[in-house]
Amino acid sequence: MFLPFFLELKAAKVPVTLREFLTLLEGMESHIADYDIEAFYYLARTALVKDERFIDRFDRVFGHCFKGVAGVSGNAAAVDIAEIPDEWLMRLADKHLSDEEKRLVESLGGFEKLMETLKQRLSEQKERHQGGNKWIGTSGTSPFGAFGYNPEGVRIGQHESRHRRAVKVWDERAFKNLDDSVELGTRNIKVALKRLRRWVRDGVNEELDLDNTIRSTAEHGWLDVQTRPERKNRVKLLMFFDIGGSMDDHLKIVEELFSAAKAEFRQLEFFYFHNCLYEGVWKDNLRRKASMIDTTDIIRTYGPDYKVIFAGDASMSPYEITMAGGSVEHWNREAGAVWLNRMTGHFRKWAWLNPVPEAHWGYTQSIGIIRELFAGRMYPLTLGGLEAAAKELSR
Repeated sequence: MFLPFFLELKAAKVPVTLREFLTLLEGMESHIADYDIEAFYYLARTALVKDERFIDRFDRVFGHCFKGVAGVSGNAAAVDIAEIPDEWLMRLADKHLSDEEKRLVESLGGFEKLMETLKQRLSEQKERHQGGNKWIGTSGTSPFGAFGYNPEGVRIGQHESRHRRAVKVWDERAFKNLDDSVELGTRNIKVALKRLRRWVRDGVNEELDLDNTIRSTAEHGWLDVQTRPERKNRVKLLMFFDIGGSMDDHLKIVEELFSAAKAEFRQLEFFYFHNCLYEGVWKDNLRRKASMIDTTDIIRTYGPDYKVIFAGDASMSPYEITMAGGSVEHWNREAGAVWLNRMTGHFRKWAWLNPVPEAHWGYTQSIGIIRELFAGRMYPLTLGGLEAAAKELSR
């Protein structure tokens, strides 16, 4: 039954060999992962994937072959999604409002009021509701539920954003890793990133020094080969990628940036976050809940000489940046702005690359807040923006 899985991995150009496949079978015969899909996932990935660049393709093939579903987990401080019966959120009809109708829908007046009201609704509601403006339900104008509309609400039980107005999301969300094998639509991204290079020569004299060889041969009258250390790029780069949600609209250009950076910089470390930086980041989106890395450890591990690039649309509820508990996914004890300030306070050089066209930045409040926190060092993810960012980071 595992042979089709092996063949699909090869078809997806994951470099697996027969020896690695046999290692997987030996692990199964040893009962390492009996009746446990998560244990089998880790066993298969360990046996078959030897380079992290191919983890994303492995995950896609694994999901297709075994229909693996990650369990829902989380510990929101204000409300637990498990407390809300599934039948309350059954999708029977979508709510479609005209622009005039949307303007008539009032928000509750702030994040804290929204959370307080949600607690009250959970304690009072006894049955499913649809189409209303008060209870947790579907297809209405209530601030709580799915497939309706409210200018400032809590999205529950809806697998994707529709109006991008939710200030909190009480659902397990799954993101994909960026694929660094994406072919660049243009090589200009690589050209712009080359401005960040800082060449030095050190180590063993292994490279032919042609000019000095000619000079020394002419001086001595015999062939006198001269060598020198290889020239290496010593720039150390940290990249943080916003993933999921509204960033799905910009996936292609961000994957091109990721692929170019992986090709240009040997000393590159990358991490993922969602919307705003908080107390944790991760390197594997499929297992992010189990492999969260403390942001404090990032600051302690990497010195101030690292250059830091954030790539994201900075488009979110302002609460996600300015307030504790403002994250759409969990209850953050400290505001996102606190963590961004810690980053910019530790590292000497930083920049934010935004795939949203610069002409549209003024329409989104959160973009202005992030731009201010980054002391104006926000640049559009265009050729000109990349060149300007590289120039700033190279000073």
